[in-house]
Amino acid sequence: MAGVVLLSFLSLTSGTVAAQSTKVQGLIKSRSGPDIILNTSQDPNMVVMLTDSTDVGQVEGLLKARSKQMSMAALIPGLAVSVEGDFNNQNVLVATKVRFKGNDLKQAKAIQAGMHDTNLQVQQNQDELAKQNAELKAQNEALEKHQEAIAANQAKIAANKAAVDAAIARFGQLDDYYIMDEVTVLFGNGKTKVDPKYASQLTALAQNASKVEGYMIEVKGYASAVGSPEVNQKLSQERAQNVSNILLQQGKVPLTRMLAPGAMGESDQVTTDKTVEGQAQNRRVVVRVLQNKAIAGVQTQAATNGPPQQ
Repeated sequence: MAGVVLLSFLSLTSGTVAAQSTKVQGLIKSRSGPDIILNTSQDPNMVVMLTDSTDVGQVEGLLKARSKQMSMAALIPGLAVSVEGDFNNQNVLVATKVRFKGNDLKQAKAIQAGMHDTNLQVQQNQDELAKQNAELKAQNEALEKHQEAIAANQAKIAANKAAVDAAIARFGQLDDYYIMDEVTVLFGNGKTKVDPKYASQLTALAQNASKVEGYMIEVKGYASAVGSPEVNQKLSQERAQNVSNILLQQGKVPLTRMLAPGAMGESDQVTTDKTVEGQAQNRRVVVRVLQNKAIAGVQTQAATNGPPQQ
Protein backbone atom coordinates (compact mmCIF):
# COMPACT_ATOMS: atom_id res chain seq x y z
CA MET A 1 0.00 0.00 0.00
CA ALA A 2 2.88 2.38 0.93
CA GLY A 3 4.52 1.62 -2.42
CA VAL A 4 1.33 2.57 -4.29
CA VAL A 5 1.06 5.84 -2.37
CA LEU A 6 4.73 6.65 -3.02
CA LEU A 7 4.33 5.85 -6.74
CA SER A 8 1.26 8.08 -6.95
CA PHE A 9 3.13 10.90 -5.20
CA LEU A 10 6.08 10.62 -7.58
CA SER A 11 3.74 10.58 -10.59
CA LEU A 12 1.95 13.68 -9.32
CA THR A 13 5.25 15.46 -8.63
CA SER A 14 6.64 14.53 -12.04
CA GLY A 15 3.51 15.84 -13.75
CA THR A 16 3.78 19.13 -11.81
CA VAL A 17 7.41 19.68 -12.91
CA ALA A 18 6.62 18.86 -16.52
CA ALA A 19 3.73 21.33 -16.47
CA GLN A 20 6.17 24.16 -15.64
CA SER A 21 8.00 23.80 -18.98
CA THR A 22 6.71 26.14 -21.70
CA LYS A 23 6.94 25.86 -25.49
CA VAL A 24 6.29 28.86 -27.74
CA GLN A 25 6.68 29.61 -31.44
CA GLY A 26 7.30 33.01 -32.96
CA LEU A 27 9.43 35.38 -35.03
CA ILE A 28 12.58 37.00 -33.66
CA LYS A 29 12.05 40.78 -33.77
CA SER A 30 15.37 41.90 -32.26
CA ARG A 31 18.30 40.85 -30.10
CA SER A 32 20.13 42.63 -27.31
CA GLY A 33 22.92 40.49 -25.89
CA PRO A 34 21.46 37.34 -24.35
CA ASP A 35 17.87 38.62 -24.67
CA ILE A 36 15.59 37.98 -27.66
CA ILE A 37 12.34 39.82 -28.35
CA LEU A 38 9.93 37.27 -29.83
CA ASN A 39 6.66 38.01 -31.65
CA THR A 40 4.24 35.20 -30.74
CA SER A 41 0.49 34.75 -31.07
CA GLN A 42 0.17 35.30 -27.30
CA ASP A 43 2.63 38.19 -26.88
CA PRO A 44 4.07 40.43 -29.65
CA ASN A 45 7.01 41.37 -27.41
CA MET A 46 7.89 38.24 -25.43
CA VAL A 47 11.32 38.41 -23.79
CA VAL A 48 13.35 35.19 -24.10
CA MET A 49 16.69 34.86 -22.28
CA LEU A 50 19.55 32.76 -23.69
CA THR A 51 22.11 31.14 -21.42
CA ASP A 52 25.38 29.31 -22.01
CA SER A 53 23.48 26.03 -21.67
CA THR A 54 20.75 26.87 -24.19
CA ASP A 55 20.56 24.11 -26.83
CA VAL A 56 20.32 25.74 -30.28
CA GLY A 57 19.69 23.49 -33.29
CA GLN A 58 18.44 23.35 -36.86
CA VAL A 59 15.87 20.64 -37.53
CA GLU A 60 16.72 18.27 -40.39
CA GLY A 61 15.29 15.27 -42.21
CA LEU A 62 12.03 14.63 -43.99
CA LEU A 63 10.08 14.43 -40.74
CA LYS A 64 12.21 17.08 -38.99
CA ALA A 65 13.10 14.49 -36.35
CA ARG A 66 16.84 15.25 -36.28
CA SER A 67 18.59 18.46 -35.29
CA LYS A 68 21.98 19.94 -36.17
CA GLN A 69 23.81 21.79 -33.38
CA MET A 70 24.04 25.50 -34.23
CA SER A 71 25.63 28.62 -32.77
CA MET A 72 23.57 31.21 -30.92
CA ALA A 73 24.81 33.66 -33.55
CA ALA A 74 22.34 32.04 -35.96
CA LEU A 75 19.42 33.50 -33.95
CA ILE A 76 18.97 36.63 -36.08
CA PRO A 77 16.02 39.01 -36.46
CA GLY A 78 13.40 37.68 -38.87
CA LEU A 79 14.01 34.00 -37.98
CA ALA A 80 11.01 31.80 -37.07
CA VAL A 81 11.87 29.68 -34.01
CA SER A 82 10.40 27.22 -31.54
CA VAL A 83 11.51 27.82 -27.93
CA GLU A 84 11.24 25.57 -24.91
CA GLY A 85 12.04 26.74 -21.39
CA ASP A 86 10.80 27.91 -18.00
CA PHE A 87 9.72 31.31 -16.71
CA ASN A 88 11.94 32.81 -13.97
CA ASN A 89 10.84 35.04 -11.09
CA GLN A 90 10.84 38.09 -13.38
CA ASN A 91 8.38 36.33 -15.74
CA VAL A 92 11.10 36.01 -18.41
CA LEU A 93 11.21 32.79 -20.42
CA VAL A 94 14.68 31.23 -19.93
CA ALA A 95 15.32 29.10 -23.03
CA THR A 96 16.59 25.56 -22.62
CA LYS A 97 16.07 24.62 -26.28
CA VAL A 98 15.68 26.65 -29.50
CA ARG A 99 14.91 25.03 -32.86
CA PHE A 100 14.48 26.44 -36.37
CA LYS A 101 14.32 25.26 -39.98
CA GLY A 102 17.15 25.70 -42.47
CA ASN A 103 14.86 27.37 -45.00
CA ASP A 104 13.73 29.89 -42.37
CA LEU A 105 17.36 30.76 -41.54
CA LYS A 106 18.16 31.22 -45.23
CA GLN A 107 15.16 33.50 -45.65
CA ALA A 108 16.09 35.59 -42.57
CA LYS A 109 19.63 36.07 -43.90
CA ALA A 110 18.25 37.11 -47.29
CA ILE A 111 16.03 39.69 -45.59
CA GLN A 112 19.02 41.15 -43.72
CA ALA A 113 21.07 41.28 -46.93
CA GLY A 114 18.28 43.22 -48.64
CA MET A 115 17.95 45.66 -45.76
CA HIS A 116 21.14 47.53 -46.70
CA ASP A 117 19.79 49.21 -49.83
CA THR A 118 16.50 49.99 -48.12
CA ASN A 119 18.25 51.68 -45.19
CA LEU A 120 20.31 53.78 -47.60
CA GLN A 121 17.12 54.97 -49.28
CA VAL A 122 15.54 55.76 -45.91
CA GLN A 123 18.64 57.75 -44.92
CA GLN A 124 18.51 59.69 -48.19
CA ASN A 125 14.84 60.50 -47.52
CA GLN A 126 15.70 61.68 -44.02
CA ASP A 127 18.55 63.84 -45.33
CA GLU A 128 16.21 65.34 -47.91
CA LEU A 129 13.63 65.99 -45.20
CA ALA A 130 16.24 67.77 -43.06
CA LYS A 131 17.26 69.88 -46.05
CA GLN A 132 13.66 70.84 -46.73
CA ASN A 133 13.16 71.76 -43.05
CA ALA A 134 16.18 74.08 -43.25
CA GLU A 135 14.83 75.70 -46.41
CA LEU A 136 11.44 76.14 -44.77
CA LYS A 137 13.01 77.88 -41.77
CA ALA A 138 14.79 80.33 -44.07
CA GLN A 139 11.57 80.99 -45.93
CA ASN A 140 9.70 81.66 -42.67
CA GLU A 141 12.29 84.26 -41.67
CA ALA A 142 12.42 86.02 -45.04
CA LEU A 143 8.92 85.52 -46.47
CA GLU A 144 6.45 86.05 -43.63
CA LYS A 145 3.97 87.64 -46.09
CA HIS A 146 3.84 84.56 -48.28
CA GLN A 147 1.89 82.28 -45.96
CA GLU A 148 0.14 80.35 -48.69
CA ALA A 149 3.41 79.33 -50.36
CA ILE A 150 4.89 78.37 -47.01
CA ALA A 151 1.82 76.27 -46.15
CA ALA A 152 2.19 74.43 -49.46
CA ASN A 153 5.82 73.64 -48.65
CA GLN A 154 4.84 72.44 -45.18
CA ALA A 155 2.24 70.11 -46.67
CA LYS A 156 4.86 68.69 -49.04
CA ILE A 157 7.29 68.15 -46.17
CA ALA A 158 4.60 66.46 -44.08
CA ALA A 159 3.89 64.07 -46.95
CA ASN A 160 7.58 63.24 -47.32
CA LYS A 161 7.91 62.71 -43.57
CA ALA A 162 4.94 60.33 -43.62
CA ALA A 163 6.62 58.30 -46.39
CA VAL A 164 9.88 58.17 -44.40
CA ASP A 165 8.08 57.16 -41.20
CA ALA A 166 6.20 54.45 -43.09
CA ALA A 167 9.45 53.06 -44.48
CA ILE A 168 11.04 53.10 -41.03
CA ALA A 169 8.03 51.33 -39.52
CA ARG A 170 8.15 48.69 -42.26
CA PHE A 171 11.85 47.91 -42.15
CA GLY A 172 12.94 49.09 -38.68
CA GLN A 173 11.84 45.94 -36.87
CA LEU A 174 14.59 43.78 -38.38
CA ASP A 175 17.40 46.38 -38.49
CA ASP A 176 16.74 48.72 -35.59
CA TYR A 177 20.35 49.62 -34.75
CA TYR A 178 22.71 52.59 -34.62
CA ILE A 179 26.25 52.09 -36.01
CA MET A 180 28.62 53.02 -33.15
CA ASP A 181 31.97 51.90 -34.65
CA GLU A 182 33.30 50.26 -37.83
CA VAL A 183 36.47 48.53 -39.09
CA THR A 184 37.12 47.32 -42.67
CA VAL A 185 39.53 44.39 -43.23
CA LEU A 186 40.94 43.94 -46.76
CA PHE A 187 42.11 40.64 -48.32
CA GLY A 188 44.40 39.54 -51.13
CA ASN A 189 43.01 37.98 -54.29
CA GLY A 190 41.61 34.53 -53.43
CA LYS A 191 42.79 34.87 -49.80
CA THR A 192 40.74 34.33 -46.66
CA LYS A 193 43.45 34.61 -43.97
CA VAL A 194 43.35 37.85 -41.98
CA ASP A 195 46.49 39.99 -42.26
CA PRO A 196 48.04 40.27 -38.72
CA LYS A 197 48.10 44.06 -39.05
CA TYR A 198 44.31 44.12 -38.53
CA ALA A 199 44.40 42.22 -35.20
CA SER A 200 45.04 45.36 -33.13
CA GLN A 201 42.21 47.24 -34.88
CA LEU A 202 39.77 44.40 -34.25
CA THR A 203 40.71 44.00 -30.58
CA ALA A 204 40.46 47.77 -30.07
CA LEU A 205 36.98 47.71 -31.61
CA ALA A 206 36.00 44.87 -29.26
CA GLN A 207 37.28 46.79 -26.22
CA ASN A 208 35.44 49.97 -27.21
CA ALA A 209 32.27 47.99 -27.94
CA SER A 210 32.15 46.74 -24.35
CA LYS A 211 31.47 50.33 -23.27
CA VAL A 212 28.30 50.53 -25.40
CA GLU A 213 25.11 49.51 -23.58
CA GLY A 214 23.41 46.51 -25.21
CA TYR A 215 25.89 46.35 -28.09
CA MET A 216 25.95 43.73 -30.85
CA ILE A 217 28.74 43.10 -33.39
CA GLU A 218 27.93 42.51 -37.07
CA VAL A 219 30.48 40.90 -39.42
CA LYS A 220 29.86 40.85 -43.19
CA GLY A 221 32.24 39.40 -45.77
CA TYR A 222 32.45 40.46 -49.42
CA ALA A 223 34.32 39.48 -52.59
CA SER A 224 35.19 41.19 -55.85
CA ALA A 225 33.18 40.21 -58.93
CA VAL A 226 36.22 38.54 -60.52
CA GLY A 227 35.69 34.76 -60.82
CA SER A 228 32.56 32.64 -60.38
CA PRO A 229 29.75 33.72 -58.00
CA GLU A 230 29.96 30.34 -56.21
CA VAL A 231 33.66 30.73 -55.40
CA ASN A 232 33.18 34.36 -54.35
CA GLN A 233 30.31 33.41 -52.04
CA LYS A 234 32.54 30.85 -50.32
CA LEU A 235 35.43 33.34 -50.05
CA SER A 236 33.19 35.96 -48.44
CA GLN A 237 31.89 33.38 -45.94
CA GLU A 238 35.38 32.22 -44.91
CA ARG A 239 36.65 35.79 -44.62
CA ALA A 240 33.76 36.76 -42.35
CA GLN A 241 34.25 33.63 -40.23
CA ASN A 242 37.99 34.23 -39.79
CA VAL A 243 37.41 37.83 -38.69
CA SER A 244 34.71 36.61 -36.26
CA ASN A 245 37.18 34.11 -34.78
CA ILE A 246 39.63 36.93 -34.00
CA LEU A 247 36.89 38.94 -32.27
CA LEU A 248 35.86 35.90 -30.23
CA GLN A 249 39.31 34.56 -29.37
CA GLN A 250 41.52 37.66 -29.18
CA GLY A 251 38.90 40.35 -28.62
CA LYS A 252 37.09 38.21 -26.00
CA VAL A 253 33.69 39.19 -27.39
CA PRO A 254 30.94 37.02 -25.81
CA LEU A 255 29.19 34.77 -28.30
CA THR A 256 25.84 36.27 -27.29
CA ARG A 257 27.04 39.66 -28.56
CA MET A 258 27.82 38.38 -32.09
CA LEU A 259 25.35 38.37 -34.97
CA ALA A 260 25.72 35.54 -37.49
CA PRO A 261 28.60 36.26 -39.93
CA GLY A 262 27.15 37.41 -43.25
CA ALA A 263 28.45 36.07 -46.57
CA MET A 264 27.52 38.80 -49.06
CA GLY A 265 29.53 37.43 -52.02
CA GLU A 266 29.71 39.87 -54.93
CA SER A 267 26.87 42.09 -53.64
CA ASP A 268 27.40 45.73 -52.65
CA GLN A 269 30.56 46.49 -54.68
CA VAL A 270 32.04 49.70 -53.25
CA THR A 271 33.95 50.56 -56.44
CA THR A 272 34.54 49.28 -59.97
CA ASP A 273 36.11 45.88 -60.55
CA LYS A 274 37.68 47.10 -63.79
CA THR A 275 40.93 48.05 -62.01
CA VAL A 276 43.26 46.20 -59.66
CA GLU A 277 42.73 48.88 -57.03
CA GLY A 278 38.95 48.56 -57.30
CA GLN A 279 39.09 44.79 -56.91
CA ALA A 280 41.23 45.17 -53.78
CA GLN A 281 38.65 47.49 -52.17
CA ASN A 282 35.85 45.00 -52.83
CA ARG A 283 37.69 42.05 -51.20
CA ARG A 284 36.76 43.04 -47.68
CA VAL A 285 35.05 42.28 -44.37
CA VAL A 286 33.13 45.08 -42.65
CA VAL A 287 32.84 44.86 -38.84
CA ARG A 288 30.33 47.13 -37.12
CA VAL A 289 29.42 47.77 -33.49
CA LEU A 290 25.63 48.21 -33.29
CA GLN A 291 23.37 49.53 -30.54
CA ASN A 292 19.66 48.81 -30.46
CA LYS A 293 17.73 52.05 -30.98
CA ALA A 294 15.26 51.09 -28.28
CA ILE A 295 18.08 50.85 -25.71
CA ALA A 296 19.55 54.15 -26.92
CA GLY A 297 16.11 55.73 -26.54
CA VAL A 298 15.79 54.49 -22.95
CA GLN A 299 19.21 55.97 -22.11
CA THR A 300 18.29 59.30 -23.72
CA GLN A 301 15.00 59.41 -21.81
CA ALA A 302 16.79 58.64 -18.53
CA ALA A 303 19.36 61.38 -19.17
CA THR A 304 16.58 63.87 -19.96
CA ASN A 305 14.45 63.07 -16.92
CA GLY A 306 17.39 62.88 -14.50
CA PRO A 307 17.26 61.10 -11.11
CA PRO A 308 13.89 60.65 -9.45
CA GLN A 309 12.81 63.41 -7.05
CA GLN A 310 13.09 62.58 -3.35
